[in-house]
Amino acid sequence: MNNVKNVFSIKDLENLSGIKAHTIRIWEKRYNILEPMRTDTNIRCYDIKNLQKLLNIVLLHNYGYKISKIAQLAPEEIPLKVKEIISQKSANVHAIKSFKMAMMNFDQTLFFKTYNELLTDKSFREVFYEVFLPLMEEIGFLWQTETITPAHEHFISYLIKQKLLSETEKIQSKEATKHDKVFILYLPLNEIHELGLMYVNFELLHSGYKTIFLGENLPIENLLDLKGYYDKITFVSYLTVEPPVDELENYIDKVNAEILSDNIHDLILLGRMTLEIDENKLPEKIKIHKSIFDFISNL
Repeated sequence: MNNVKNVFSIKDLENLSGIKAHTIRIWEKRYNILEPMRTDTNIRCYDIKNLQKLLNIVLLHNYGYKISKIAQLAPEEIPLKVKEIISQKSANVHAIKSFKMAMMNFDQTLFFKTYNELLTDKSFREVFYEVFLPLMEEIGFLWQTETITPAHEHFISYLIKQKLLSETEKIQSKEATKHDKVFILYLPLNEIHELGLMYVNFELLHSGYKTIFLGENLPIENLLDLKGYYDKITFVSYLTVEPPVDELENYIDKVNAEILSDNIHDLILLGRMTLEIDENKLPEKIKIHKSIFDFISNL
């Protein structure tokens, strides 16, 4: 997992393209759409060019092109056909494909080109909701299945963070317009996946609230001192991989006892790990939101 991956198995192609390995084999055998290499043990493997071609073929196929017709196209014609069918409707799908290729090739130029093209028709908020969030969900799956390495994930995450920080800075200098509460955002101990929380911070600032962003890997004890600064605090945490399932209940009980015991402040939880929490057993001052959109909509 520490080596950068540039040769892919057919299972990797399935994970990256969404097309079953069985179907890829049929396309390859019947139409010669890919040119696999062979390992020393005669197992098929594929380079980055094969991956790029497959992703383009899948996009064409999804928009009505028959595989038999695609197979008749010259290799240089396929990306041209892709550009022809890119419309407002398909722009998000195409952008996610382009960002994945930027990630696989460590191609910053392609990332910025794709991002700037999206901004010609969309706001940053639309880009994040419609493209970056689905992209990060896909990347999470690809990382779990070892289709990509941590290097790939870190590369693309850093570029998205750059854009998010730039947009956040534009509104941070403005005075808050809502003063009924202060939001304090943090990630629990050992949790380092902060993109979701960073976007929540952006949305809260955009809505006119004062926020204090504390970031990743924060022990509960570090939140105690902040209670004396503000009359009403809503703590917000984003649980992606931490705490582990078998420690979630204890974590919630500890936050409730040490931070929320005065019955003044409250806590909002978001992220993948909240699916493991029984909402019926939550203390009164702790709420779960299934998505960032759900949270922002209920402010």
